[in-house]
Amino acid sequence: MTASRDSFFIGNEWVKPASDRRFTLINASTEEVIGTAPEGCEADLDAAVAAARRALADPAWGGIMPQERAVIMERFMGAIAARGEDIARLVSAQNGMPIGISVPLEGQFSVGVVQYYAALAKTLGQPDVRPSQMGKETLVEGSPVGVVAAIVPWNFPVTLALNKIAPAMAAGCTLVIKPSPGTVLDSYVLAEAALEAGVPAGVLNWVAADRDVGAYLVSHPGVDKVAFTGSTAAGRAIGRTCGELLRPVTLELGGKSAAILLEDADIGAFLQGVPMAAMLNNGQACYNATRILAPKARYGEVVDALAGFANSLVVGDALDPGTHVGPMASAAHRDRVENYIEIGKHEARLVAGGGRPKNTNHGWFVEPTIFADVDNSARIAQEEIFGPVLSVIAYDGEDDAIRIANDSQFGLGGSVWSADSGHATDIARKVQSGTVGVNGYMPSLGAPFGGIKGSGLGREFGPEAIGAYQNTKSIYVMG
Repeated sequence: MTASRDSFFIGNEWVKPASDRRFTLINASTEEVIGTAPEGCEADLDAAVAAARRALADPAWGGIMPQERAVIMERFMGAIAARGEDIARLVSAQNGMPIGISVPLEGQFSVGVVQYYAALAKTLGQPDVRPSQMGKETLVEGSPVGVVAAIVPWNFPVTLALNKIAPAMAAGCTLVIKPSPGTVLDSYVLAEAALEAGVPAGVLNWVAADRDVGAYLVSHPGVDKVAFTGSTAAGRAIGRTCGELLRPVTLELGGKSAAILLEDADIGAFLQGVPMAAMLNNGQACYNATRILAPKARYGEVVDALAGFANSLVVGDALDPGTHVGPMASAAHRDRVENYIEIGKHEARLVAGGGRPKNTNHGWFVEPTIFADVDNSARIAQEEIFGPVLSVIAYDGEDDAIRIANDSQFGLGGSVWSADSGHATDIARKVQSGTVGVNGYMPSLGAPFGGIKGSGLGREFGPEAIGAYQNTKSIYVMG
């Protein structure tokens, strides 16, 4: 699989870059070059923002009703669906996501995101009429916030892009999308889908760039809102810029979520849920519950079960359907994860993994790793590792479990496991997190997703996400 690109997608045209800088895309499983793509500079982003601003005023987009936007989005959805297999393979090759995950999440779930917001767009456009205490009535209306800078990470590059694109389109906004340098090729497939679907010129524009040029986009005077998914450190920097500019921003950031196993939890059921709730995408998912909280009375049982589970996972090429755990997304990230594993060896007891697989001499692989006897104050329990590394922490009573779960700078995901789902739900309400699963974990399109504390600001998914891309106006009708 090789693919090279020479242009950016700006204003529905393939535009030559303003510089000769290029990104090299590497297969995470084989370390082979799979393609190259241009690296954007400030001039490229200027062109993209200008195209997005023109589209706001163009009757082909800015002058149509939400129901007409929905029709365009449905065509876009169909064009993406037709490319689902190609999208999944490109993502898996670039970032190491096992193909068994990328097909349903990047190739299919992403289509559902567009479908969901196209359906919601059909319900927009009518003012919300509210009683007035001092006059006749108040009309509350929403209008597009304008040009959105959407900055997308490498771990779920398609779904996380469409999490921003779809509600913004439903609201009537236009976008400049900056994909991560490590996952550029899939963005071209989305651009081709937009072109085929007849999305009006300038509504969607893609320019890949590095972090410094991305900072230029965040502060660009032609941008009206920023939507970012990525690390907490980068999110804080973006938040500072947007705060100074009084620019709306949505930040979906890191996590160090906890999975609380209550005394009556079914360990077998928990192990079945671990791949999605705690170790999704080789551990490279922001909401993964990488702190496993086990009751002292069952601690040894939980540790042994997790160690056996980790040792049973098939580590291999991301494009092999039999692979459970693929490589890290880059050599630098593999090194970062390995550094945390070395830290963990001095903080806790290693019971599974801890090295590189013995059956391969290429690819950025890390063994699924389990640490036991972890104190919640340890670095491996407090800092986001973003790899297949779990810390098992003992607790003494449910109040202690809740205390430990909440003793974190993050608050994005988490889960509670019990034979009594009602009781587990009561515990979940006490966990300080934007989302919590009961006997499993999987974000729902119809409900808001996002974090608190160091995990971010704002929400994606659900009808609430559209409001993040609108300006709200109240019209007081006095008589």
